[in-house]
Amino acid sequence: MSDSVDSRVEAIFRAEFGRVVASLARRFGDLDLAEDAAGEALVVALEKWRMDGIPPNPGGWLTTTAGNRAIDRLRRESRRDDKHQQAEMIIDPEPHEPTGPVEDDRLRLIFTCCHPALAPEARVALTLRLLGGLTVPEIAAAFLVPETTMAQRITRAKRKIAGAGIPYRVPALSDLPARLAGVLAVVYLVFNEGYLASTGDAPVRQELTGEAIRLGRVLRSLLPEEPEVAGLLALMLLTDARRESRFAGGELVPLDQQDRAGWDRALVLEGHDLVRECLARAHATGQPPGRYQLLAAVNAVHTDAADVRETDWGQIAALYDQLSAIDPSPVVRLNRAVAIAELDGPSVALAEVDRLPLEGYHAWHATRADLLRRLGRSGDARAAYDAAIATAGNPAERSWLARRRDQLAD
Repeated sequence: MSDSVDSRVEAIFRAEFGRVVASLARRFGDLDLAEDAAGEALVVALEKWRMDGIPPNPGGWLTTTAGNRAIDRLRRESRRDDKHQQAEMIIDPEPHEPTGPVEDDRLRLIFTCCHPALAPEARVALTLRLLGGLTVPEIAAAFLVPETTMAQRITRAKRKIAGAGIPYRVPALSDLPARLAGVLAVVYLVFNEGYLASTGDAPVRQELTGEAIRLGRVLRSLLPEEPEVAGLLALMLLTDARRESRFAGGELVPLDQQDRAGWDRALVLEGHDLVRECLARAHATGQPPGRYQLLAAVNAVHTDAADVRETDWGQIAALYDQLSAIDPSPVVRLNRAVAIAELDGPSVALAEVDRLPLEGYHAWHATRADLLRRLGRSGDARAAYDAAIATAGNPAERSWLARRRDQLAD
């Protein structure tokens, strides 16, 4: 089997993994069984597709094969544990129970995994694994934690579901608002992993960004009055609009150097419309905007400027001030410091950045490197670039950081 076919099979599996797991979870009501069967289907696919080629509908093929593997496993279990009744239920030709208010399999599984009994970080990690098809290292990178910590977190979440007897069921319409925050976090992390892939050779994983935007649109149709849903969709659209301008020659192109004529204007306009809708709702209801609305507004300011020199950094800093009030995380403060550097100079921003506990985060090192470069501290900047390169997982970003380091004066 050629490397190209291997790569195609891997790409197909990554794109279809969440769909297969969600379909099997709905059918069998067992998350572990669904995940294991999906993995077994990949093994079968690798063997069979080597000889026969990739079928016309590989997603359907994987779902069917995984379903057969799950049935085989349950039949074996029934023989060992006398679970005939369960096996009979699985092969019952009667249609499945109604799917409830969330018809999309993957979105339903996200809501199901975001059960209130699980800690928020466990809900997000579990659904990223099951639906996003992200590996443990990828999820660990998204959370800025070691791989072993993330693996233990996912394992504990599964054990808790099993131990507490949390049923796999379709959430009622009344359950949706309480689980929304976890769902939005999952969708956004899937998008971020696709937008700047932390592992692998490809700088972008469009199957993930596309899936996250699709889920955002489904959420929007399901909960049209939820402003944070509109905010998240706007944020993803405004970010994705810049995708074609973000890379050149295998290297990342930072925002201030991008060709703005290459931005997708349709996505920009749609995102701006959503942001204006959020602002109008906040004005009418008196409810302050949430995290995703504020991040979308930041991106609206960036995409509203015809030239980087026209960027309204004061407005961006004010938006980050609002965001810090509801989400005082070091990452938010780091992003605010970038705006402060434009308003008050790099030395003021560096003082803020140096107080942040983000030594394991590549963006922290990259920001420090840029500020030190602007201050003429080449030696310190070089060390910061080296640290950023060592912690960055994206090849295009590493290439850009290396070029910036090599341009430093001796």
